[in-house]
Amino acid sequence: MPDVDPITASVIQHRLVAIAEEMGEAMLRTSYSQILNSSRDFSTAICGVGSRLVAQAEHIPVHVGALPWAVKAVVDFFGDDVHPGDVFLLNDPYHGGSHLPDLTAFVPVFAKGKLLFWTVNRAHHSDIGGATPGAYNASAREIWQEGLRVPPIRLYAGGELREDLMQMLTINVRHPRDFQGDLAAQIGSVRLGERRLETLLDEFGADVVAAAVEIILDAAEKQARDVIAAWKDGTYHGVALLDDDGRGNQDIAIRAKVTKQGNGLEVDLSGSDDEVTSFVNSSYANMQSAVAMALAFLFDPETPKNDGSLRPVKVIAREGSIVWAKPGAPVTLSTSHCAQEIIEAIIRALAPACPERAMAGWGRRFRIAIKGEDPRNGKQFIWHMFHARPGAGASSGGDGWHGSGEWHSTGGLKFGSIEVAESRFPLYFRRHEYRPNSGGDGKYVGGCGVDLDLQVETETACHGNTAGDGARHGAAGLLGGQDGAPHRYLMRAPGRRAKVLSTKEEGINVPAGTIFEVHSAGGGGWGPPEERDEAARDYDRKNGYVTGRKTAGG
Repeated sequence: MPDVDPITASVIQHRLVAIAEEMGEAMLRTSYSQILNSSRDFSTAICGVGSRLVAQAEHIPVHVGALPWAVKAVVDFFGDDVHPGDVFLLNDPYHGGSHLPDLTAFVPVFAKGKLLFWTVNRAHHSDIGGATPGAYNASAREIWQEGLRVPPIRLYAGGELREDLMQMLTINVRHPRDFQGDLAAQIGSVRLGERRLETLLDEFGADVVAAAVEIILDAAEKQARDVIAAWKDGTYHGVALLDDDGRGNQDIAIRAKVTKQGNGLEVDLSGSDDEVTSFVNSSYANMQSAVAMALAFLFDPETPKNDGSLRPVKVIAREGSIVWAKPGAPVTLSTSHCAQEIIEAIIRALAPACPERAMAGWGRRFRIAIKGEDPRNGKQFIWHMFHARPGAGASSGGDGWHGSGEWHSTGGLKFGSIEVAESRFPLYFRRHEYRPNSGGDGKYVGGCGVDLDLQVETETACHGNTAGDGARHGAAGLLGGQDGAPHRYLMRAPGRRAKVLSTKEEGINVPAGTIFEVHSAGGGGWGPPEERDEAARDYDRKNGYVTGRKTAGG
């Protein structure tokens, strides 16, 4: 390989990241569904030879760490039968996917006939078939009940669409127009990345770019090892509990044993509980992504999030456990839960080793989906609630952010414009404001959740379902900080008593005029509450973050 100076390597590194970001911008501007063009539930990245993650845009972290495993699945299946103009697709969690709604599109990038890169786009589709609109089937006992499984397939061969495969895909979803539009946006995104990479390769030469990639990955490894080396050697333990599996089993444990020695880490999740007959199980790729996320929170923000930064980490897990379910188990909720609990267990374990870097828990996901008929046009709709975001956890750097989302997305999922949601769906937002007293107390307090009142303005009943966690267990406080308030969701149907919603319900009848009263979870506090500055408490009271009592834990 040619010698590449540090400045050239840095220029190429930033160009690669910029290409990934431009792919994301293209996706945002061309996708059809609200879940993509408003909530931004997609991720874009570039992988290199050996299925290594080279560059990523800042979208949904829990997607990105699994992408190399998806590229590997394509390479394992197709081998050398990969050609310019091909577009590959998959969603199967047991072939490197996250969960079935997340379709991943891939384009190979060549230079002088040699495969050098893959451009990758993973996007959450609003429906992927299965028994439940939106795919979060709380009653699923196997993955086939969750939707259409797509192993690695070649959707475009040499630039030509395979119409038979597209027909097979679209006939299995409830809204084929949106599905095809969103998939076209994904393909446009990865093809844009292909063109930009070809320009980069022409400008610098394939050998220089390949050499720069090795420098970039090696530098990320060194940065990560330097951070780890500063922590105290030892073996640390952390536990996080899921509320339940929706089947009556409560307090399902994810256990992390993390051994730090020198400048390396061993993360052992094999002590976690066995897999369950529920969609809270995780696939192997999703588990690996959650581990990568947890460690990214503990490394320097400037450390590139690529294959190099994960080289110091060895992951141990047990197949048949909740963090690595056997093929066939349902897993749709796992990108939220148990991914968030994997992150929490690892960070709680390592908090004594690096207290200034460890963050308290974020509020958990609690999603509502509604399917019905819009009386304004007679069309069917599926709406996923991305509003009422929970609060973020506090850290040594300050208070948690208010209403910013869950740990697995870290603010990457947006709730979008309320006015746009009201224009596109038969919904009326009566209230959407921060939830006072929901952040856990501490030297630094957790972010507030959100209070939301939402009215369904249909003329006929809708069907609803929920998927999430955190109605029993609030976001975990850390190093003396207190837990955040848990979720509390109610449904007020006309003429009926209010119904408290659980986090894993299927087949909910939603009469016309129903109001959902949502109180989302707050973030966990960091450090002893008695160390909080009085001026900060005055600020909280003046701004309404605290009323009548100090915090959720006080």
